[in-house]
Amino acid sequence: MQLGMIGLGRMGANMALRLLRAGHSCVVYDQRSETLHDLVNAGAIGHTELSAFCAELKTPRHIWLMVPAGAVDSVIEELLPLLAHDDTIIDGGNSHYRDDLIRAERLKTHGIHYIDCGTSGGVWGLKCGYCLMIGGERDIVEQLNPIFASLASSSNEIERTPGRIGAMTSAEQGYLHCGSNGAGHFVKMIHNGIEYALMGAYAEGFNLLKHAGIGRQDHVTDAETTPLAHPEHYQYEFDLAEIAELWRRGSVVTSWLLDLTANALVADSTLAQFNGRVSDSGEGRWTCLAAIETGTPAPLLTTALYERFNSRGEANFANQLLSALRYQFGGHSEKPKL
Repeated sequence: MQLGMIGLGRMGANMALRLLRAGHSCVVYDQRSETLHDLVNAGAIGHTELSAFCAELKTPRHIWLMVPAGAVDSVIEELLPLLAHDDTIIDGGNSHYRDDLIRAERLKTHGIHYIDCGTSGGVWGLKCGYCLMIGGERDIVEQLNPIFASLASSSNEIERTPGRIGAMTSAEQGYLHCGSNGAGHFVKMIHNGIEYALMGAYAEGFNLLKHAGIGRQDHVTDAETTPLAHPEHYQYEFDLAEIAELWRRGSVVTSWLLDLTANALVADSTLAQFNGRVSDSGEGRWTCLAAIETGTPAPLLTTALYERFNSRGEANFANQLLSALRYQFGGHSEKPKL
């Protein structure tokens, strides 16, 4: 099957390469010819002009966008004059599901189909495949099944859930038509909210292990420092990389994220190349907003998002005010930063 790919970054290029290896035909677009080089060598047809890219695709065209959420609308605007009735645009990025509803309705007036496809797998997707959460018209999704099946993660390495019988479902093969427009990105939104909390839990747990030797350190005795009541209880020096390896084997907290934690710690147990500024690309915020609007308790997901804000210094003024208040009511002077 033929697919056009716009957005050849960390994921888009690997997705195109995975499709080529599966025997599909890929037409790829980027304004920079050097970006196209490796994919063209792998068998893709590359274009630096959008009009030539669209002309290369057989009708009805299937064009996958793998661009930042904020760029999707501008790319669609550029594409619209070049498309025809029954063409399909697939947004595989992390768009807000509400934007999908607007885009689908607008494109429908032009006779163009719109599919939203939440895509998980990151830089490992080329080797391991992707988890695809799909929203849109069922018949169009079914037409694209060969593409989704080739991109999806292999089911061969994952044991079948006890109780499942009969033919393998698409979900068991790594992709699922979740519902009408917006459904794919809604499911991906919640997926990423959970991801924030899971990552936060690992981070906090390993940080506590790292501080389990605090009793071995010298402590200042003054009015501004809470004394450590039992330093003898905190005399440990744990090898975090080895604990991560241990937990990967037979533990109930084992997961792919734990695998990645182990990768990071064995590369450098001090994580010296990272300064701890954790970004968020929107999905965690949208998850929390959906929780508020539906009245659904989600304290763990919300806290994980706030911790990311905190990592970027967004709590600095609040902390300054707390310090100022302590000084105002009790004359407590700040201790200098270490």
